Amino acid sequence: MPSEPQEDLFAHRLGNALTEAGDHFETDRHALVVAGEARGRRLRYRRRAALVGGVAGIALVGVGSALLLPADDADGRASVAADSSTPSPSADGQLPGDTVVRALEEMLPKGTYSRQQGAGTSTGSPYASLVYDDGKGGALVSVSLAKVEAGGEAAEQLTTCPDKALVAYDACTTSKVHDGTLMIYQGYEYPDRRVETKQWYASLVTPYGHHVMVSEWNAEAEKNAPLTRDQPPLSPGQLKSIATKDFWMIAIDAAARNAPAEKSPDTSDASTDRPAEPTGTDVQKTLAALLPKDTKVVSQGGEGEYGYVVADDGSGQSLVQINVQPDMRDVADQLFGADAEVLGDGTKVAVRQGPGEKGGEGVVMWTVDTIRTDGRRVVVSAFNSGAQHTAATRDTPALTIAELREIALSPKWVQPMGR
Repeated sequence: MPSEPQEDLFAHRLGNALTEAGDHFETDRHALVVAGEARGRRLRYRRRAALVGGVAGIALVGVGSALLLPADDADGRASVAADSSTPSPSADGQLPGDTVVRALEEMLPKGTYSRQQGAGTSTGSPYASLVYDDGKGGALVSVSLAKVEAGGEAAEQLTTCPDKALVAYDACTTSKVHDGTLMIYQGYEYPDRRVETKQWYASLVTPYGHHVMVSEWNAEAEKNAPLTRDQPPLSPGQLKSIATKDFWMIAIDAAARNAPAEKSPDTSDASTDRPAEPTGTDVQKTLAALLPKDTKVVSQGGEGEYGYVVADDGSGQSLVQINVQPDMRDVADQLFGADAEVLGDGTKVAVRQGPGEKGGEGVVMWTVDTIRTDGRRVVVSAFNSGAQHTAATRDTPALTIAELREIALSPKWVQPMGR
């Protein structure tokens, strides 16, 4: 689930590593990647819950010997033209939005630009976006900058290719570069490919916690825009070249100096009976252990409160996924209507059976959703395919409703898990 892929920690969607969050079942790891803090992740889950089964002075270097300023053409679009004046930081050492935009323009191959937008480092979330045309059709190109915890969960997720059992894409590679770890992703704006809008991006995380996301599309907008070309304009090599420019690291450091200090979590009202936060490893292990004995686990994964396995009972692969949310009492009424079954211990149970949600031909989705009196929600779903976006490979999921119910109601979801 990650219910919700894209909603994101950073105001301008951190490029689109966060993109698809509302379109995956909800996981594009890309929506969860920025859930560096468990509390933030849980709050985001709550907002998305209803969707689950039904995330001092600065030298301008690295951009070139001087920034090139745009000169207007007769048609109102802008083209690259040299300018002897290099924009300077503001008095407080911050970089204005137009400087961030012009930096992106200079890094792009020769072409024209329009619809430029940007935010400077004083906002804490610097970014730039524009429509770039190399003569073969306009395309949206953007860069988003942020600071993440070096070596933390967010950093890892931002540079880890998604599992193809969950996300449909054409190519994805992760490599070590002198600046850190770089992922190049070539996929689609919509995971079910209901529209053939392609989204490619480079996601770089440095050992110092700089995160640079350079994204591009084969249309002039992310969504609801006609395709202008077969492929986005920048090659994977060009995405890498732009993402690894030193200028972005300087901008991120400037933004970090302007960002408010993080406050320590307030635990003064912490209840001793508050459910503990599960970990991704615990969820995966527990789910696998609860499967019927004659079911083989082909693959598994997940993160945080979400886990999945691709199971095979001898009749074909079946995706089984689960979310374990510690305290959902504040939205329980929205999730469980008056017709929900109430067990003797107060646990509420809802069962849903219907078509899959991600475009796989003939795919069905069976779900058992539960919430205990302490607010712990366990919702588990199974599909008659090894991935939601691929065609059905069997008539029904590998698990029956009764088996899904047994998994969701297992006492093993009360910590400790994974044993």
